[in-house]
Amino acid sequence: MKPLHWGASFALIAAFLFASKAIFIKQAYALSPLVNATNLLTLRMLSALPFFILLIYFAPKHKNNLLLKDWLLLIFAGLLGYYFASWLDFIGLMYISASLERIILFLYPTLTVLASTVIFKHKLSLKIWLAILLSYSGTVIVMLAEHQGTGFGQNIWLGSSLVFASAVAFAAYLLMTPRLIERFGSWRFTGLAMTVACLGTIVHYMLATPHPITALISLPMAVYGYGIALGFFVTVLPTILLMQSIVRIGPSRAAMIGAGGPIFTIILAVLFLHEQLNGWQWVGCALNILGVLMVSFSSKRT
Repeated sequence: MKPLHWGASFALIAAFLFASKAIFIKQAYALSPLVNATNLLTLRMLSALPFFILLIYFAPKHKNNLLLKDWLLLIFAGLLGYYFASWLDFIGLMYISASLERIILFLYPTLTVLASTVIFKHKLSLKIWLAILLSYSGTVIVMLAEHQGTGFGQNIWLGSSLVFASAVAFAAYLLMTPRLIERFGSWRFTGLAMTVACLGTIVHYMLATPHPITALISLPMAVYGYGIALGFFVTVLPTILLMQSIVRIGPSRAAMIGAGGPIFTIILAVLFLHEQLNGWQWVGCALNILGVLMVSFSSKRT
């Protein structure tokens, strides 16, 4: 198989695995009232931590003279992008559907572009502004349709706000990654940043939970299965596959294939969570995906 085919396959599998995250979380929440965002995220990170430590060990060592500010920035990036953003996302999923969660998270490329505009004083073209308008309009349509369909308005707006805050945190993380990858190397940076996020999650759980060990081992057995699935199949494996995809086919093609993520989530949510989207929500999904793709490909060329 040619590198192009390998790269496309890796990107497709990674998109599918990332898309399954909300399904696992929703199913774990349904098992027991004892399951919450903090302990489920902790199970995910405990499952993933050994693999990221191995990644650090086997990653090629760069010869850069790393400074204290490099390490501090890496710690901040890891805590922001994969601990805090994940925690907000897990909480948000307690209030909204898996389909809506994925659509909101998919806004992160537009947030990265908007933040870059403010920080680096780049001017956005009319096409980019139109794309951003399309993506946010589509998201609002999906939110309003879900609000009318469920009747739990306050919960939907709270959950949507939490997931949007997660997207903001992840977009900020992405702005920091180019410098950190240059300093640490892609493999080592991934392992270090994810290890920091895992440790941050575990510390949060230990501080926030009375009798944390007892509470963690008191969960239903099936919850541990979901935690392991979230750790390996939704965190470790797709992270590595996506990196290898980018190496083989470049970020633009990988992003184009990854655009199928929301559709994968919606299909999985219909099959396993019995969620249903009406016609307006499908229109909103299409607008969201179209707008994000326009932003992603235009930003790659500038």
